[in-house]
Amino acid sequence: MGVRIYSPSKNPLQSGRGKLGRWVLEFDSAGAKSTEPLMGWTSSTDTSSQIKLTFDDKEAAIAYAEKNGLEYVVQEPKTPKRIIRAYSDNFTYTRREPWSH
Repeated sequence: MGVRIYSPSKNPLQSGRGKLGRWVLEFDSAGAKSTEPLMGWTSSTDTSSQIKLTFDDKEAAIAYAEKNGLEYVVQEPKTPKRIIRAYSDNFTYTRREPWSH
């Protein structure tokens, strides 16, 4: 059974960065998913795909996977490219558009 280790991104609806830096170990789904005929809900017989473990750092998550004999894949977080500008740059005559870099 394989697991995926990743650092979740920031919630776009919140400006805080409080829970960033945490790492999540998530089990891959081993069984096939089926559709329940009456309500149309998706179900599976594999309950391990519902488990998400959180760790303070990547090394702790990797150590847990190796200790329990789990095959793991680490997905490194993508860092956003920040363009820092002053507010007054919005009103300059020679303003460059953000897409014309």
